[in-house]
Amino acid sequence: MVTGGAPSWSFGPSDSQRIEEILNNLLYESNARCALLVDRTGQLVTTVGEQPNFDSAAFASLTAADFSANDQLASLIGEEEFSSLFHQGRTESMYLADVGKRLILVVLFNQQTTLGLVRIKIKDAVAGLNKAFEEVFGRGEDEESPALERGFVDEAEDEIDRLFRE
Repeated sequence: MVTGGAPSWSFGPSDSQRIEEILNNLLYESNARCALLVDRTGQLVTTVGEQPNFDSAAFASLTAADFSANDQLASLIGEEEFSSLFHQGRTESMYLADVGKRLILVVLFNQQTTLGLVRIKIKDAVAGLNKAFEEVFGRGEDEESPALERGFVDEAEDEIDRLFRE
């Protein structure tokens, strides 16, 4: 179920169902454990699959910060952006992909699958999500959106600061 996101978005039941179906198919076809959608301001939009054993709000903030930092790194080497990122751990890994330049799809997986399979299956999922969110974003555009999103960025930065103070 879609649970939040920028207030300028307008999700209906059919939007939520469509997004969850895309994410569930991705998990099934890739044998990944969990998929999270995070907006670029650090707000968790939805989680599908195994529920993570960590603070999802903090994870969403850090994911947005990670993607933002990597956009800056891309710029330094002459790239417009990196459309995907991969973080490999000893037993757990995650693959992050841009969705519509406003969301980040995070897929968590372990040794039960391979990076190659996740990369292949995520392409179809991103294409489907891009199409779904084009409709959602098109319905929710208004003149206040940039100011509202700036507030979420400020909140995300505060959350990151809080995490490192603890």
